[in-house]
Amino acid sequence: MGILNNTVSETQIKLKDRIWLYFIALLILFLLVVPSLVVIPMSFSDSQYLEFPPKNYSTRWYENYFYSIDWLQATWTSVKVGVLTIFLATPLGIMAAYGLVNSNSRLRSILFPIMISPMMVPVILVAIGLFYFYVQFGMVNSILGLVLGHSLIAMPLVLIIVLSALNNYDMNQEKVARSLGASRLRAFFEITLPQIKFSIISASLISFLTSFDEVIISLFVSGGDNSTITRSMFLALRDQIDPTIAAISTILIIVSSVFLILTQTFGSPKD
Repeated sequence: MGILNNTVSETQIKLKDRIWLYFIALLILFLLVVPSLVVIPMSFSDSQYLEFPPKNYSTRWYENYFYSIDWLQATWTSVKVGVLTIFLATPLGIMAAYGLVNSNSRLRSILFPIMISPMMVPVILVAIGLFYFYVQFGMVNSILGLVLGHSLIAMPLVLIIVLSALNNYDMNQEKVARSLGASRLRAFFEITLPQIKFSIISASLISFLTSFDEVIISLFVSGGDNSTITRSMFLALRDQIDPTIAAISTILIIVSSVFLILTQTFGSPKD
């Protein structure tokens, strides 16, 4: 037992404590990942209903998805809205983060909670508010309404990511450029932006995933020809428990994993 209490240095955790940390980390990982992975074998079931474990395997539900006009149209809507959300939420988040960095601490402490408030309240409250607001302007079931709604919840994430990068960036470099005659805008694009570009890439990918996976706002403000894939999945699960949703969920897991890998690959500075 003595070896478990040994440490290489005074700042290191004892071996037995590390074992407990590893065990807890693996347990949390198991609880988070396994429920998501269960859907993968279910997507290959030959049954008319969701079944785990499957008795017989088939790709019929993948075929049902790829040959369904309604499912593909909903997927295209989600992709389109996700891309548009990037182009709206990312610039807004960058501007908000830049403004906070250049504000005094008192003003920053007031503005920051306000800017991230969409993350702090239940999404359903945001969705209800958006619905009644959109009704007044005829924006329900519109692409514009979806993009604005998804940008509302994606922008705080962009803000946090970019703000963290700017807090670790020496703003004196930009001040030097401005002292040499560059405008604030030129100094930002030529000096600051290149040094936080990896954080911006990460924020852009996260904003796309936030939009693509969003359900609650989509349930309230989308529909008809502009129904998103997540809304269609929810309705299919509620009305008929269509196993096609298992196939779509598997595809979404793969897509999300690819985006997370891209975030780690292209969203981190190279040595």
